[in-house]
Order: sequence, then structure tokens, then C-alpha cells
Amino acid sequence: SSSVGSDAELTDGAYFRSCAGMLKVAQMISLLVAFISVNNSSWTDYSAYSYFQIVTMCDLVMILFFYIIHIFRIYRILTCVSWPLAEFLHYLIGTILLLIASIVAASKSYNLTGLVAGATFGFLATILCVLSIWSSYKVSCITQSTSKYH
Repeated sequence: SSSVGSDAELTDGAYFRSCAGMLKVAQMISLLVAFISVNNSSWTDYSAYSYFQIVTMCDLVMILFFYIIHIFRIYRILTCVSWPLAEFLHYLIGTILLLIASIVAASKSYNLTGLVAGATFGFLATILCVLSIWSSYKVSCITQSTSKYH
């Protein structure tokens, strides 16, 4: 029974069911579907789709990284890093790159189903990332500004 208590302290079970946790899972799934769709299609433009694949995989790895940070509460151990700021900057830069990659992928798809599906899921992931930017800005910036005046 002592191992159950220590496991409960190691992981944040509530994060699995939280809005932010489910949003990260939805982002990772849409990025993975976008990557697989493009990877299994015949490409019309090598540089456009290799860029798309790099951006989707880098975003997926970084979102998984922040997901693990939250699940295992690593942010409590590594206090030297401003995790809300790091996550906000990741989403800001990653979303801009993903939007560019999705626009380029959509413009070079020439109605090939896999490429259109990849670009569509890229746009879906972009929208989900914008939601994360908005929520992390709301949590980090607005919370800090209201706490200064109270």
C-alpha cells in the first residue's frame, strides 16, 4: 500500500482528465495523423512535405515533452525554468511554423487525398495549438498581473 501512495505523489492523475491535458493529447493525435497521412502519400513537392513532416514531428515531440513534465510534476523539481513561459514560447513559435507548413502543404497537395488529409489535420493541430496559446497566456500573464495588484 505504500507504493500506491508514492505512485500517487509521483504522477498527477488529475492532469490526464484536465482540459489542458486532453488538449495536449488531441494535439498529439492530430499531429500524428497529419504526419502519417503525408508520409504515406505520393509527394508532389519534396521540400514542402519534408518541411511539413519536420514541423509536425518537432511539435509532437515538444508537446509530448511538456505533457510528461506535467504528468510527472517535473516542474516542481526543476524550478530554475519558468515552465509557463517556456510552454508559451514553444506554442507561439511551433504554431506559427505549423501554420506555415500547413498552408504550404495545402497549396502543394493537388487534390491528392493523403496530402489534403495531412494539411487538414495540420490546420486542426494549428487551431488546437492556438487554444493552448490562449489558455497558457490567460493562466501565466493574467494571473501574474492580477496577483501584483492584490
